[in-house]
Amino acid sequence: MQVLVVEDDAVLADGLRRVLGEHGMTVELLADGSQADLRLQYADTLDVVVLDIGLPAVDGFELVRRLRARGSALPVLLLTARDAIADRVRGLELGADDYLVKPFATAELVARLRALVRRNAPKPSLLALGGLALDLDAKRARVGEKLIELSAREWAVLEFLLQQAGKVVSKQQIIDAIAPWGDELTLNAVEVYVSRVRLKIADAGVTLRTIRGFGYMLEAVAPAP
Repeated sequence: MQVLVVEDDAVLADGLRRVLGEHGMTVELLADGSQADLRLQYADTLDVVVLDIGLPAVDGFELVRRLRARGSALPVLLLTARDAIADRVRGLELGADDYLVKPFATAELVARLRALVRRNAPKPSLLALGGLALDLDAKRARVGEKLIELSAREWAVLEFLLQQAGKVVSKQQIIDAIAPWGDELTLNAVEVYVSRVRLKIADAGVTLRTIRGFGYMLEAVAPAP
């Protein structure tokens, strides 16, 4: 993940580079709004921008406005020391995707950046494994030729498991993926949804395994010899 951090507080900027780098992100730092405006005109290599509102030369609000006026959909997370609702609303209305108020937990910043990149990544229209298929555009789930009914939460759980097919995912990863903005979803609730999904895809030629102590893994059933 390529992250541009625009922050004029050198100590905070260096800390963000270190923390984000520890989470596998490549970080580019700028401290001036004018420099950031030039960089954002050639932003094809970037995945997400962390943008301080109170910048010298050109502030964060104006940078977001200019970015969206150029037609860019690059995800932007605003950092602000301003806790006024009006400032948060202004940033979002100008086209920012999310915001954090200083001081903030770095773990939350990492989670929000990953969520923004996931939301803006190109998505396939069909996910399939074995005899299971999800049509993401039509919101239809099939086992073979048979349609199956899924609640919104069941759909979200199954979509995430299909995206991660062959990998072990924890309950917390499922929560972070399908309820990233603090929606009420407990670990026990995840167990319930997984159990329901398991029953509904029982004839799909896939298995939804519980990996004790780690989470779940969706994989195709190996053909009989």
